[in-house]
Amino acid sequence: MQANAQPAAPPRQASPLGTRKGGTGEPVLRLTGISKRFGSLLANDGISLTLQAGEVLALLGENGAGKSTLMSILFGHYVADAGDIEVFGQALPPGQPKAALAAGIGMVHQHFALADNMSVLDNVMLGTEPWWQPVSRRAAARQKLLGVATRFGLPVAPDALVAGLSVGERQRVEILKALYRGARILILDEPTAVLTPQESEALFDTLAQMVAQGLSIIFISHKLGEVLRVAHRVAVLRHGKLVAEAVNDQAGAITQSQLAQWMVGHAIEAPARRPAQTVGAPVCVLERASTAAGAQDRLNGVSLQLHAGEIVAIAGVSGNGQVALAEVLCGTRALSAGTGTFLGAPLLPRPALLVRQGLARIPEDRHGVGVVGDLPVWENAVSERLRGPHFSRGGVVKHRAAMAHAARIEQQFDVRGGGLASKASALSGGNMQKLILGRALLSPDATPPRLIVAHQPTWGLDIGAVTYVQQQLIAARDAGAAVLLISDDLDEVLALGDRVAVMHGGHLGDARPALDWSREAIGLAMAGVNPNEMAA
Repeated sequence: MQANAQPAAPPRQASPLGTRKGGTGEPVLRLTGISKRFGSLLANDGISLTLQAGEVLALLGENGAGKSTLMSILFGHYVADAGDIEVFGQALPPGQPKAALAAGIGMVHQHFALADNMSVLDNVMLGTEPWWQPVSRRAAARQKLLGVATRFGLPVAPDALVAGLSVGERQRVEILKALYRGARILILDEPTAVLTPQESEALFDTLAQMVAQGLSIIFISHKLGEVLRVAHRVAVLRHGKLVAEAVNDQAGAITQSQLAQWMVGHAIEAPARRPAQTVGAPVCVLERASTAAGAQDRLNGVSLQLHAGEIVAIAGVSGNGQVALAEVLCGTRALSAGTGTFLGAPLLPRPALLVRQGLARIPEDRHGVGVVGDLPVWENAVSERLRGPHFSRGGVVKHRAAMAHAARIEQQFDVRGGGLASKASALSGGNMQKLILGRALLSPDATPPRLIVAHQPTWGLDIGAVTYVQQQLIAARDAGAAVLLISDDLDEVLALGDRVAVMHGGHLGDARPALDWSREAIGLAMAGVNPNEMAA
């Protein structure tokens, strides 16, 4: 094991993938001395890894540690500056995705690449037949798909439209696409990011069947508890280097805190759960609120009260109304029915007004909505208040005041990058989120926010950035803000939420104290089971 001394660890639950040590025989994949440089950035620095048949290897690291670059080299999207790759004892030609596929490497991305208006079978077959072939061999393809599905315990309806599938079923189709093409090495990138706990359990059962039949899996995840549960071995990257490799022997030698320390280079303390101390009056209220059908889900008779000094956490599978809820509260979508109030006045679809009144928004899509990538960091730091009196007069920007405020955000929220004049697109995901946090939480006149709408605030961030963001939300709550947290991460929901509610199909259940919920109950509610029926 390559690492520093480890702290003592309590016993933990054995992995569902079995108590044996994973992997048998010679490596099916061997990466030797892989290096890749982008300008002055050394993304991969002499990385050597092996993967055995029937083994789950967890690949961990902060954002920017080099995981994506390494997998892109393996899959042929990048060409390494140095190093070699062997697959089943044969050299893998660099920079050729078709060669990687032909060698038996498949990848399932966290953002599914499926055509909603096509059937499962059509999605699986897409790209497997030459365009000049006069007749599609659908009957043979159907039998092959059903055979693969049966072999690996992945039930599927070949003629079902993808648009009608659940998130877990869509992921199943993505896995089947790779297996249909003959994948013997499967790369899973954040595979449980949008799954309910029950769907995650089903995925783990599938992985167990895969490794039992000799498939090899590279498992990339920020959820350290899942890593310890499914992985036979763990490899950790930091700043482009392989800094730790360890066998997950299920004796408790590796803990989540140890993994986090390897990833960031120092000990990480997750925010301790502290209930709200003083819950004040309602800051924002929705009564039977509905929205017109839109591109990204809708609300259907939602009622909710957000109180000062309290975090209300919303759980749910993405696409069940969370986007509409966040947009209504941030003033970017109007209600079609029902009412909403903010600080006792009607909730109007006027984002700039709401920001001036004390709304702080942390949008779900930090790249597409949170920042304008082509604009400099300083301009993004003041963008939501640029037309206000602090940063403009008569349509002319007060450049000195804007730069001074941006510098305060940069310093207080530890935004690291190329400086205030650099493009926001050059920031890492974690630093981009810190910039958005600072813009939302630090007003020019130091007035604390009254309402914070935090939509997936830690999505895709590494453990260090996650901890920082969560600490900031707790501090804002303790300072008297009402916080709405929308998150797919149930650990985050249960750790931060004072009250928890679940969205499904545009409906919002009652917000109950977090201690009244179990992970299983939340998972069932995410799947549409009424909590009252569960109690019965």
